[in-house]
Amino acid sequence: MNVSIDPSWKKHLGAEFEKPYFKLLTQFVRNEYQQHKCYPKGTAIFSAFDHCPFHEAKVVIIGQDPYHGPNQANGLCFSVQDGIPHPPSLVNIFKEIKTDIGIPYPESGNLERWASQGVLLLNATLTVRAHTAGSHQKKGWEQFTDSVIQILSKHTEGLVFLLWGGFAKKKAGLIDASKHHILTSGHPSPLSANRGLWFGNQHFSKTNQILSKMDKPLISW
Repeated sequence: MNVSIDPSWKKHLGAEFEKPYFKLLTQFVRNEYQQHKCYPKGTAIFSAFDHCPFHEAKVVIIGQDPYHGPNQANGLCFSVQDGIPHPPSLVNIFKEIKTDIGIPYPESGNLERWASQGVLLLNATLTVRAHTAGSHQKKGWEQFTDSVIQILSKHTEGLVFLLWGGFAKKKAGLIDASKHHILTSGHPSPLSANRGLWFGNQHFSKTNQILSKMDKPLISW
C-alpha cells in the first residue's frame, strides 16, 4: 500500500505512517488486495482525505466499515459511486435531509459533493474484503483513524462532529468538547431508524446553524 494522501494531511499524519503498527497494517492490506477482492479500489483508500484537505475540514462524519458489495465503496463513509443503488443507511440519510431542510432526494449517492465543501467522511476502517463485513477490523485502521480524530481535535477549532450510532459515539472521548461541537443520534441504518433513533435528529440544519454562528460557509447538503 503506497500511502498517497493529500499533502495537507501528510504534514500532520507523516509520523503515524512511520509507526510499527502502520507498517504491519500496510503489509496486511497489501496482502489482502493481492489475494482477495477488496474495497474500495487501492487508489481510493484515502479518498476522504484527498477530497477534504486538513485546513478545509468543517464537519466530521464517522462511519465504521466501507461497503463490501461490488462497485459501492468510494473511500467516503456512507457514500457510493455514481449510478449505484443507495444502501439503506444512505436512503435514510437523504430522507432526513429532505425532512430537515427540504432538499429533494438526490439521484446520486456519491458524497464527494459534501467532501469538497469540508465534510470529512471518515470510516474507522478504511478497507474491507469483498462480501465480508468487518474483515479488516482490528488490524490497525482503528488506531490510525482514532489518531486522525485526535489530531483534528488538537490542531483545529470549531469542527462539528456528527456521531451516529453506538460505535461512533464512543469516539466522543477523543474530541475536546470545549473547542468543538458534538452532535449525536442513533445510526441511520433501518434497525436504528425504525426504532425512532434517527429520524428527526435535524443534524443537517443544526450543523449549518453552528457554522453560521462561526461565520463559516454553510454546507449544501
